[in-house]
Amino acid sequence: MTIEAAFYDVKPYDREYFDKADGAARLARHFHEFRLSAETAASAEGARAVCVFVNDALDAACLEKLSASGVKLVALRCAGHNNVDLAAAKRLGLAVVRVPAYSPHAVAEHAVALLLALNRRIHRAYNRVRDHNFSLDGLVGFDVAGKTVGIIGTGKIGKIAAQIFRGFQAEVLAHDPYPDPEWARRHGVAYTDLARLLAASDVVSLHAPLLPDTFHLLKADTLAGMKPGAYLINTSRGKLIETSALIEALKTGRLGGVALDVYEEEEGIFFEDLSGLVLQDDELSRLLTFPNVLVTAHQAFLTREALAEIARVTTENLLRLEKGEPFLEGTAL
Repeated sequence: MTIEAAFYDVKPYDREYFDKADGAARLARHFHEFRLSAETAASAEGARAVCVFVNDALDAACLEKLSASGVKLVALRCAGHNNVDLAAAKRLGLAVVRVPAYSPHAVAEHAVALLLALNRRIHRAYNRVRDHNFSLDGLVGFDVAGKTVGIIGTGKIGKIAAQIFRGFQAEVLAHDPYPDPEWARRHGVAYTDLARLLAASDVVSLHAPLLPDTFHLLKADTLAGMKPGAYLINTSRGKLIETSALIEALKTGRLGGVALDVYEEEEGIFFEDLSGLVLQDDELSRLLTFPNVLVTAHQAFLTREALAEIARVTTENLLRLEKGEPFLEGTAL
C-alpha cells in the first residue's frame, strides 16, 4: 500500500532529493510547481498528505478544503510555520509537521558568507575582473577580527553563527528572550538587551523566528539605535525588518551595508525567474540600487546536506502517517 501525497511549489532540486530519500518508493508523490492556497486546494483531492514550502498559503479557507478532501497531514519542508493557521488545523483535526533543524550550519554559514562578500566587495570585484578591470578603488573592507558582532536569536542557527564569528576573533553579543548562559560561557558570548546590542555592534545578524513580538523588530526607532556604519545581515525572516525604514536608514548613511537572504514581501518574487519582466515591487527595486546592499533569494538553506535532511525527515513522517505511528520527535506542531 502506498500513501498519496501532493507536493507544492516544487523545484527541480526538491524532486531530486525526494526521489533519493529512503522509502520514497512507498509514496505516491504528485509534484506540483504551483503553490498551495485556497484557490488551488482542489488539486489535493485523493491525497492523504500535502507537502508545502514557505510561500504556500495554508489559511483557514485552504485547510478547510484540504480537510474536506480527505487530507490528514500537512508536512512543511521547512522550519518556519507562520504560513499555516495552526489553530484552524487543530480544529479540523489536521496534523502539522515540519523539519525543525534541516541544517543550521547551512543558514549560519550563508549569513557569514553574505557579510564577507558584502564587506570585501566580492560581488563587485568579480564583475570588474570579468571586464578586465583590475583596479582596487572602492573595494576597501574591514577586518572582522576585533569587531563586535550582535546575534539576535540564539537558537541552533544563531548559536552556530555566533561560534563562527568567535572563530574570526570577533567579540560576540547576543540577545534572546530565552538565553543559554552555559553555552554563552563556553563560547565567550555575552548576552545583553536589544538596545545595547544594537548600539555596540559593528555587525548585526538576525536569527529570530517570526512571531507577533518580532514582527518589524527592526524599524525606524530600532534602526536609529544601531551603531553608525554598522552592517545588518538577515537570513531569518523578511518581516523582522520594516523595509521602508531600512531604505531610509540606507539613504541617510546610518548603515554601512545590508545583506538580505529574505525580504518582507518576497512571496511571488523569490524562487522565481523574473529576469524578463519588470519588477513590480518598488521597495525591492530601490534596495537593489544601493551599492552597499547584497540580496540573495532565500538560498541560505540550499546545501546538499540540508536538502537530504528535509527529504529524509519529511518522507519518514509521511511513512509514519501510513503506518499510524507517532511522527518524528520534535517535528509535530
